[in-house]
Amino acid sequence: MTRARPAARPALALLTAAVLVLGAGACGGRATTHHKPGTSHAEDTGSNGRLLKADDGDGHRLRQVGADGAPEVDLAVRPDSEDGWNVHLTVRNFRFTPDSVGGGALAGRGHARLFLDGHPLARVYGAWFHLPASLLRAAGGGTHLTAGLYADDHTAWAVGSTPVRAAATLGDAVSASPASPAPDDDTTTVDIAIEGGEVTPAPGRTEVHKGRTVRLRVRSDRDDVLHVHGYDKEARLPAGRTATVTFTADRTGLFEVETHESDLLLTQLVVR
Repeated sequence: MTRARPAARPALALLTAAVLVLGAGACGGRATTHHKPGTSHAEDTGSNGRLLKADDGDGHRLRQVGADGAPEVDLAVRPDSEDGWNVHLTVRNFRFTPDSVGGGALAGRGHARLFLDGHPLARVYGAWFHLPASLLRAAGGGTHLTAGLYADDHTAWAVGSTPVRAAATLGDAVSASPASPAPDDDTTTVDIAIEGGEVTPAPGRTEVHKGRTVRLRVRSDRDDVLHVHGYDKEARLPAGRTATVTFTADRTGLFEVETHESDLLLTQLVVR
């Protein structure tokens, strides 16, 4: 019996080698996806926010977080000098993490999605995105561009059951045609804050020359709706986030900017 033991060693070595080969084949060898080990595209149910039953309108469930320190996004668009539009996303309390898309939902991390007239258009992994005219045509055209922030597991970050989003209108983003550049000095920007029913700065008159671009940036401490009279421009004001409305002042006169729910006068636009 003692002489039979050495003969078992080669057999054991062959069996071990076979297991290693089969194991490598089952795992597919070197990882070929960008997912972190143990993660997938499935919605993560971790402690970062509360997963709601509601979705973003495109099948991605909402991941609700508190207003304090929540991700925020502003959206600006301008015509590209050669083709289409350049889209700029300004984010706060958020970091783009393209290397971990498909992983778990980590607080303040993820990617953005663009929607055109409510329809999904593109996924964005950084602050800048070039929107070519060909993509607009392929999407069937449209003017209302929306950007939303999403976690790595593809759930939509939300505050107060409302997705974290910002919107801009392509046709009204600048006074020039989509084929020409639009310098910042052609834009009048008005920043307004609403807190406890008080408007800062105090409501007054904002003088604008006809043909200039007007950019209204409004931040409210409660959910409301922004309305620009005479231009029929509206935007939701989610609590604790900045909403931006951009348009061309192509009509002369006096136009009030107010909120619908709280009925507050924010400013008066005087276009001459």
